[in-house]
Amino acid sequence: LKSWNRYKRGFDLVMLDLGHLLLSPLFIVLWTVIPLWIWLEERSPVFYSQNRVGRDGHVFRIRKFRSMVVTADRLGPAWTTHDDPRRTRVGRFLRKRGLDEIPELVSVWRGDLSLVGPRPLNEEEHATMIREIPDFDKRLSVRPGVTGLAQINNRSDNPYSKLEFDVSYIGSMSFELDIKLIAVSVWYSVFGKVDDRSS
Repeated sequence: LKSWNRYKRGFDLVMLDLGHLLLSPLFIVLWTVIPLWIWLEERSPVFYSQNRVGRDGHVFRIRKFRSMVVTADRLGPAWTTHDDPRRTRVGRFLRKRGLDEIPELVSVWRGDLSLVGPRPLNEEEHATMIREIPDFDKRLSVRPGVTGLAQINNRSDNPYSKLEFDVSYIGSMSFELDIKLIAVSVWYSVFGKVDDRSS
């Protein structure tokens, strides 16, 4: 597992560098248009930041493009739901395509995130899951990811299924599996299916 984690870091950096080199015009447009769109609609901060729990319990700061109103944390739970009324119009568009997560690629470069792995939870949600679900902290044995087996298959966001998929990924992760999950994630993004959840 440790050997694969070392290899995985190189995989992340190569994929990021190649992706930004080959798709540089697209990334330039996204990094320009999305912040402007957010600011024009809400006149609010473009980025949303939050502490997340990563590998071995390491807490790091994650940043995303803002998809909710500024007061969202005071209006509802830390996690989102289908058709969450706190989302802005631009936020609904971004979430359907996963474009709000583009700034997370900076965390991949920094080594806090991997492209593929268990989804990192905020500290409050993680603490709740640890209390309610035995062995939930098994997810912390690897670096968390922007996408992953649970993110692709656990469409209801059920925490028990999340753990099952994450443990399954940790036990079977490979170069081929990571490529497949990234490809499926890109397909979901193109067709606006990233945030299709039943609850």
